[in-house]
Amino acid sequence: MEICFDTNGNDKQKLVASYWIDNITEDIVYGGSKGSGKSYLGCSLIFGDAFIYPDTHYFIARKELTDLRKYTIPSIHEVFSHWGINQAYYSYNGQDNYFSLYNKSRVYLISAPTLPSDPQFQRFGSMQMTRGWIEESGEFEEAAKNGLAVSIGRWKNDVYNLKGKLLQTCNPSKNYLYRNYYQPNKQGILPERIKFVQALPQDNKKLPDGYLQMLHNTLRGAEKQRLLFGEWEYDSDPATLIDYEKILNCFTNDFENLKGEKYITVDLARLGGDKIICCVWDGWRCKITYWQRERLNVSGGRIEEIRKANGIPKSNVLCDDDGLGGGVVDYEGYKGFVNNSSPLPNPLKPMEEENYNNLKSQCYFRLADRINNGGLYIECEDESIKQMIIQELEQVKQHNMDKDGKKQVLPKDKVKEVLGRSPDFADTLMMREWFELKPHFGLRVW
Repeated sequence: MEICFDTNGNDKQKLVASYWIDNITEDIVYGGSKGSGKSYLGCSLIFGDAFIYPDTHYFIARKELTDLRKYTIPSIHEVFSHWGINQAYYSYNGQDNYFSLYNKSRVYLISAPTLPSDPQFQRFGSMQMTRGWIEESGEFEEAAKNGLAVSIGRWKNDVYNLKGKLLQTCNPSKNYLYRNYYQPNKQGILPERIKFVQALPQDNKKLPDGYLQMLHNTLRGAEKQRLLFGEWEYDSDPATLIDYEKILNCFTNDFENLKGEKYITVDLARLGGDKIICCVWDGWRCKITYWQRERLNVSGGRIEEIRKANGIPKSNVLCDDDGLGGGVVDYEGYKGFVNNSSPLPNPLKPMEEENYNNLKSQCYFRLADRINNGGLYIECEDESIKQMIIQELEQVKQHNMDKDGKKQVLPKDKVKEVLGRSPDFADTLMMREWFELKPHFGLRVW
């Protein structure tokens, strides 16, 4: 049997194919837009190997099995048709969801939903695969990707001298792909064993006539930036509370009218964090400083030095009061911020109950409105910290937005899954809203 993967002039697909057969690359991300030939590429590489190397095992994974059946299997049959392969060469087991080839190779279709009983995806640990492909990896948690990746290179790789390979195809996504692949590639610091290939619709010479124009006419806003132009910086999640460009404006909103009373907000590296974040405020102009985690009395001394140098009274200093922060609050006599405490009355509508699940959500929704209206300036000279702040503010999202009930933001554990760290900078910025509510404690107008 002769198999020819004809890329039809798609040089990006050809580049990925060269990485697939080299002896260096282990992990390939191919993505960036609609119509860039992601599925055809994945089917060609996985089944090409499966037909060439007898008795080898592969997986194709998506978040949901239904999507594999509805969208991936048709692409598989398209590839088979182009190769002239009929059912004499393969069969499909619909009960256990795998393709069995005439040469005893198998390609398994695997779903990777998050299960409360298996949050670390340990169920993939016993699999023995030759190579694998994650389709639409933007939908995946990093733990799922890692669980699948460690199954690779464990079945007949030594027999055929085949290096274990993982292919991930995706659209731009602000999950681990952005953090571990897109950004390091942009900075030129990707390890040699990892490759990132940006793909656009224009790279695919087999697109139907009018498809590009249809994308232009149909997509809007962030969706167009991501899916047509391959812009990774935009997040199209409808639950996102802060516009990306408004976040960028925070670093240029150097307006005099944002000056006002001075405050300090501090996040004291609770729950194992490694940085203590301190925001010094002049109204809604914020200067961020930070230092490595240290003994609470030492941090309390640092905060006191900053407070005195800026002429800020103790009553205008607010520290997180969950965990470690409580010690500094008690020792220095600062105010304490308790995330899960009840929301406070809105000073503009003191008679109306605030529809938030807790104080943290209330303050984050207020901060989102403020940023979207150009009401925040952040002074930050460290570019790496600036990028961290941008990433964290992008993850300020409404949780369970389709459900009735009180409004709430995405829980911290979910944000940490995306960022790979705690959103301590954003939390410290969010705490500033407490002072806008604080003068109205207990106020009721009857």
